[in-house]
Amino acid sequence: MSAIRSIDAAGTKLGSDRLFLIAGPCVIESVETCVEVAGRLKQVCSEMGIPYVFKASYDKANRSSLRSFRGPGIDEGLKVLQQVKQDVGVPVLSDVHQRDEAASAAEVVDILQIPAFLCRQTDLVVAVGETGKPVNIKKAQFMAPWDLRYVVEKIVSTGNEQILLTERGTSFGYNTLVNDMRAIPILSLLGYPVIFDATHSVQAPGGLGDRSGGERKYAPTLAKAAVAAGCHGVFMEVHPDPDRALSDGPNSITLDSVPALLAQLVKISEVVRGDVSR
Repeated sequence: MSAIRSIDAAGTKLGSDRLFLIAGPCVIESVETCVEVAGRLKQVCSEMGIPYVFKASYDKANRSSLRSFRGPGIDEGLKVLQQVKQDVGVPVLSDVHQRDEAASAAEVVDILQIPAFLCRQTDLVVAVGETGKPVNIKKAQFMAPWDLRYVVEKIVSTGNEQILLTERGTSFGYNTLVNDMRAIPILSLLGYPVIFDATHSVQAPGGLGDRSGGERKYAPTLAKAAVAAGCHGVFMEVHPDPDRALSDGPNSITLDSVPALLAQLVKISEVVRGDVSR
């Protein structure tokens, strides 16, 4: 298997030596919610000795309905993310949906994310790569894991090799995603850290008619399976009260449930890496 590069996200190292976490609410709802979630997760991750990146989207352009909440937009959203960085002291990640947003987002965001539906949009991918910031590529629901290498090549063509790869389930029939854990070792062959998105993997796209549904109760099971399969990081949407979340509540997990789940994931990761000294 190829050696895995380490990614530097504003001084936080993300690689294969320690399991890392990328987590936060689906979309920016308020400064208070973001700071609360980021602060609590930073504390938990610090206690367990794992790197942490806060995630929240300033705009969710791929909504099921015009009535769906999209977030505050790039200007207000970047102000919130900057506040999280200042108040909590963690790197932040957010989606970029349009090429002309890339440079502005890169002024604040430490990891720029290519949404799954857009990972084949060459102009967007290249624009994000050209910022020089770390890029998280989310594998499209319609894409085979071995085909993600062509997206990687687009980023590398810009001279940027700060790349993360995220598996988030594959479309299967209507309103359903399935997970093939072979994707994790397959993606690892590309030589970049592989992340498993545990909460989007239990999403039911359009499952509630004008919005997506989900089965959050299965997210921990899939996260544990993915870590056992060798992923380097876990991505989760986390909210203090998912039933009241403005986006992706059905597949988000509760903030209070994270410590116990992370403790299990760390133990599994240590066994996989052969590090059982703790």
